[in-house]
Amino acid sequence: MDTIKQHQEMGYDRTVGMFSPDGLLLQVEYAEKAVKLGSSVMALTTKEGIVFIGDRRVKSKLLVKESFRKIIEIDEHLAVCGAGVMSDGRRLIEQAQYTAQDHKVKFQDPIDILSLVKDVANIQQYYSQAGGLRPFGVSLLIGGVENGAAHLYQSMPSGIYLKYKARAAGQLDEKLNEGLEKEYKESLSNKDAVKLALSLFKKELGEEFSPERFDIVEIGLDKTLHRLGEDEVKKLA
Repeated sequence: MDTIKQHQEMGYDRTVGMFSPDGLLLQVEYAEKAVKLGSSVMALTTKEGIVFIGDRRVKSKLLVKESFRKIIEIDEHLAVCGAGVMSDGRRLIEQAQYTAQDHKVKFQDPIDILSLVKDVANIQQYYSQAGGLRPFGVSLLIGGVENGAAHLYQSMPSGIYLKYKARAAGQLDEKLNEGLEKEYKESLSNKDAVKLALSLFKKELGEEFSPERFDIVEIGLDKTLHRLGEDEVKKLA
């Protein structure tokens, strides 16, 4: 009976917009599983701004680490990191960069974070229902500084977006988010947030932990974006 049920359900993932008998869009479910296979990322809002940490999962000594960035600047006050199929993520990130720059040229003012998040989420939602397309297999953490405060959102393959104070996505997301639930405080400084994030990664990665794996960016309340160098990361680790 299980085999028969499996064969019956297989037909519901042939088109992206067809619901299964359980009320699921199976291709969206597959996309969310792809997110779980991606290297982990994390972002934390602090009293001083916002911090992004991305695990590059770099293993080759020959790779030029600067060519593989997990955290991308959208505007001087805004950045994004993602988990999952990052070739999909690149398409969304490039669209976000274009939208942010277009807004600045037209209105002579930086785009507000929520408007950008909605634009990205709308694209993701459209790809979950349109024929001949497939969902983006990536989840993005989009955050920045606005009106003297830090804001962080997560967008999902389904087009859902939620606002968080701190959030992790990717392969280790469940354990990392459990750690954030226990140890995160809004009163953290940017440096303390980096230390907390690295300690959580170290706990989960064990012997595989290495400071060289991580791409780390902080944005201050003055909208200054700074990417930490390897020496800085080693000191905080």
